[in-house]
Amino acid sequence: MEYRTSFLLLSFAQFFVPFLIFVSIYLLFQRFPTIAGWNLYEVAFCYGIIHIGFSISECIGRGFDSFSPLVRKGLLDRFLLRPQSIILQILGSQFEFTRIGRLLQSIMVLGFAIIHLDIVWNFQAILTLIFMIVGGVFIFIGIFMLGATLCFWTIEGIELVNILTDGGREISQYPLNIYPEGIRRFFTFIIPFGVVNYIPLLFLLGKIQTSSLVVSILYTATPLAGIGFVFPCIFIWNLGLRHYSSTGT
Repeated sequence: MEYRTSFLLLSFAQFFVPFLIFVSIYLLFQRFPTIAGWNLYEVAFCYGIIHIGFSISECIGRGFDSFSPLVRKGLLDRFLLRPQSIILQILGSQFEFTRIGRLLQSIMVLGFAIIHLDIVWNFQAILTLIFMIVGGVFIFIGIFMLGATLCFWTIEGIELVNILTDGGREISQYPLNIYPEGIRRFFTFIIPFGVVNYIPLLFLLGKIQTSSLVVSILYTATPLAGIGFVFPCIFIWNLGLRHYSSTGT
């Protein structure tokens, strides 16, 4: 809040840039009523979930997203000397509160979708929605960690990681079944975006019929696979950290 005008302008930009993306989606549906059987409100639900997860992860995971200067300037040495988890220190090293603009826009789109969708909002449905958002946050943070790990070898961050962050966000704002099978499999079994928005959405919309309570609970818990994605990312991060060459200062 030291530079409030800058904060407000950046938040304003963060609101309207993704908003224009949703406007393009809205205009697309004015020409085509459905895409592979999905209407505007169902796609808006996907959009809202994935953008909420992305905006929260950018806010709290910015330390990993902008990790390369710590390696390039030797600043990571100071983190290693402190008696605290290196992951926790990097997460707390930088917060990007201007992402509140993107977050508010995403919440508005999600609310717009919920109003027009015939979803029975019982406790299980609300819990599923919460798990979808939480799972998305963890997936993006995991990808940020993988991108930061590459910096131990490349020094500078590489744009290839944006294929998984920005690319994954853009792909996952639509239901995955509109894409070829290879893309669906990659973004379900490798980078599990499909389990935090596509599969749970099928369950919420009643497109998957189940009379078994156990199966129903499994669909509710499916987005938690996004949390599980972080654990191999942490393992890879620790592997990269062992290869870090200190500046010796």
